[in-house]
Amino acid sequence: MSKVLIIDDEKDIRDVLCESVAVGGHEPTAVESAFEALQLLKNDTFDIIFSDIKMKKMDGIEFLEKAKTMTDAPIILITGHGDVETAVDAMKKGAFDFFVKPLDLSRILITIRNAAERSKLVSETKILRKKISKKYEITGSSPKIKEILDMIDKVAKTKSRVLILGENGTGKELVARRIHELSNRADGPFIEVNCAAIPSELIESQLFGHKKGAFTGAVNDQIGAFEAADGGTIFLDEIGDMSPAAQAKVLRVLQESKIMRVGEAKETSIDVRVIAATNKNLKDEISKGFFREDLFHRISTFPMHIPPLRERADDIPELIKIFVVNAANDMGKPIPVFTEDAVNELKIQPWTGNVRELQNIVERLVIICGQTITSEDVRKHINK
Repeated sequence: MSKVLIIDDEKDIRDVLCESVAVGGHEPTAVESAFEALQLLKNDTFDIIFSDIKMKKMDGIEFLEKAKTMTDAPIILITGHGDVETAVDAMKKGAFDFFVKPLDLSRILITIRNAAERSKLVSETKILRKKISKKYEITGSSPKIKEILDMIDKVAKTKSRVLILGENGTGKELVARRIHELSNRADGPFIEVNCAAIPSELIESQLFGHKKGAFTGAVNDQIGAFEAADGGTIFLDEIGDMSPAAQAKVLRVLQESKIMRVGEAKETSIDVRVIAATNKNLKDEISKGFFREDLFHRISTFPMHIPPLRERADDIPELIKIFVVNAANDMGKPIPVFTEDAVNELKIQPWTGNVRELQNIVERLVIICGQTITSEDVRKHINK
């Protein structure tokens, strides 16, 4: 059953819609003005909204614009024959559908069903996004992590390109994902490319796509990562390992916002935000001739250095709590307890593999040890 809000200054229309909604097994609430409806939306939630276009004081178009900032519920507009063009324009502003008077009962019921399915999909998508966000959450309350989170908040809403620097395992991908999720592109794709994992002879195809027959094995047209990220963010991880030829082409993309598939003569315009990351000192790589200086300046509008775990040991207890719960749940085991001495033992380790190494050690201890994990357990199993 869906909660349906009906807005119309004509009582007959309200009555017809209420009856139709009730017949479909849903719960109607009817008001005669957009102002009343907006007040209801401040304190209540609705799954579907019907609104007349022609109303006094505030019309349906103005209501649509205000309501879209308050609710994700699909909004269906009701119009007379002379206002169809207005209703079509409203669809471009986010209206789900529109009806022309006189109302058709069967179409109302079909539209309610479709709108209810859409509301369910939006709700499920939000839940899934929250789960994904939780998976990539940045954990810690140390001054260094607070500084990183503050920098993310400042840069996320901008269009600036970000270069994330740090050792392996420090969480560079988490930073990139958080920037994307807090940006105006959050509803767009987040495409990750590990530049170190792709053979140099294939990276251009991976980044820019290719035409069928462009090379041996190109049996179909294929879009590349930049094109797939159109409207969103591309994360070029380990960009310091990118081949010189690919660097030159990436530089051109950043300069012109256009890509060309391998084997194709025409260019395609794209709108992509670039976030790059590396564990290398790119200035050293530039001096050695391994990395282009002009590309470095293009990708490093906003550089961020992620501190190694040994420099933020105060975050280790929080990280342990998360890793031990995740590991135990994945294994279907009771959640063990780390003694204070065990936590302190973990805090003094060098952690050359950073957060990733800590996660692996916690998982190992959950597998091997009992319900209480001691400092002796840590010393016994940490270097294996």
